[in-house]
Order: sequence, then structure tokens, then C-alpha cells
Amino acid sequence: VQLQASGGGLVQAGDSLRLSCTASGRAFNLFNMGWFRQAPGKEREFVAAISGRGGATDYVDSVKGRFTISRDNAENTIYLQMNSLKPEDTAVYSCARSPASRISRGSPDYTYWGRGTLVTVSS
Repeated sequence: VQLQASGGGLVQAGDSLRLSCTASGRAFNLFNMGWFRQAPGKEREFVAAISGRGGATDYVDSVKGRFTISRDNAENTIYLQMNSLKPEDTAVYSCARSPASRISRGSPDYTYWGRGTLVTVSS
């Protein structure tokens, strides 16, 4: 299984970006997916997760109301719509796949990880 994230870039505070993550393999809809981020000098942080069919989502408090996770199972792709970006959102964003029965915030519950995409938000 390979995961490829894209869509990062350099934006100003208040701008929007949409990240995409496309997965190889079959039965994409059977797996929960998540977005994580890692800022320079900091540990990796959970951002958002979505269930296999998209019926359940979860967000870290710092992005609630600004970020939206979604998925298109026909395209084996998940998205992270990021609005009202702040400088503290600057990080490398990675997507990951989880076989767990429920969506999770914990990194150990994710078994496949994609190479991240850098988001830089200037003030």
C-alpha cells in the first residue's frame, strides 16, 4: 500500500489550502484514514480522521471549525480542506491508514503512512 499526499504550499495567514492523499490498493472504503502533522522541533500531532465510509470524523480542537476531512472512495482519496490558516498550522502534513474498527487519534493505530506535504503559513 502506498499513500501519496499533495497540495501543500506557502500561503498567508487567513488563506485556504486543500490537501489530497491518494492510496493504492484495494478495499479503500474498509479503512479509516487520518491526517497528522509535524511542525519543526515538535512531535507528530493528530489533526483529523475519517471512517471508511465517511460517516464519522474527528478533529483536534485547534482545527475544529477551520479544517474539514472528507473522502472519495471511488478515487481512493481523502482530502483535508484547511481554511483560515494560521502560522501555527505550519507543518509537514501526512496521511495514514488504519485498520482499527473505530477512528483513532493514536499513531500506533495507523499501519501505513504516506510521505508528507509541507504547509507553510506566513503571518
